[in-house]
This record gives sequence, structure tokens and C-alpha cells, in this order.
Amino acid sequence: MRKYEIIFIVRPDTPDDAMDKLIAQMEAVVAGAGGKLEKADKIGRRRLAYRVGRHREGLYVLFVLEGTGDTVKEFERRLRVTDSVIKFLTVRVDEEQKRLDKIKKLREAKKKVSAQPAAAAPEEKAAPAAEAPATA
Repeated sequence: MRKYEIIFIVRPDTPDDAMDKLIAQMEAVVAGAGGKLEKADKIGRRRLAYRVGRHREGLYVLFVLEGTGDTVKEFERRLRVTDSVIKFLTVRVDEEQKRLDKIKKLREAKKKVSAQPAAAAPEEKAAPAAEAPATA
């Protein structure tokens, strides 16, 4: 199962009880489609970067879930038919996590390699200085 982040924007004039009902409905969609919901977070009212329909603001909701492509398709279909949702975006996160883990390992390996010569360099510099007074 893959991990997805789905963020959607609800019309700003939606009452809190309707918002809670929508979130509960979407949680049921995830469970019904065989997915596993990790987090459902109401981010709150934010100003939009550009006007969507007649709206300059929106209520943001973030869902983090694990599931298959069918789970996401059903979730997106429900978002499309819901009148109060004005925008949504789905991002697959597991590939990004793998890429970030790989970059992190490479950086740690480079730090280990660069730290070894730096530790050896002061010993080499100290050794010739110790020999110089002995020959004089």
C-alpha cells in the first residue's frame, strides 16, 4: 500500500458542523475503499493565492492515508461531486520519502569521508613540527 497526502479546500462559508460531517464522510470513504487513514487535520481558514470561483479564502483540510490507487480514485471522485469542495490535490508521498532517505544516506557517507582526512591532517602537521627541533 502506498502513502498519499490529499489536501482539499472547502468554501469559507461552510458551517463547522457541515465541515465535521464532510470529514467524517471522507474518513468513511477511505475505510470503505480498503485504505488506512493516518491523519485527518483541519488546517483552518487561509487566503488563497488566486481567486477560485468567487472565493478568496478557503478552509483547508489535510488527509494522510495509506491505500491503493482505487482508494484515491474513489476519494477524489467523492471530492469532485461534493459542492462545498472548491479545490483538491493528491500527492504520493512514499516515493518522495525513499528519495529523501537516499539523499540523507549519501550526505552522511560524505560527512564520514570528509571527517576522516580532516582528523588525519592535524596529526601530519604536528609530526613535522616535532621533528624540526630535534634536528636543529
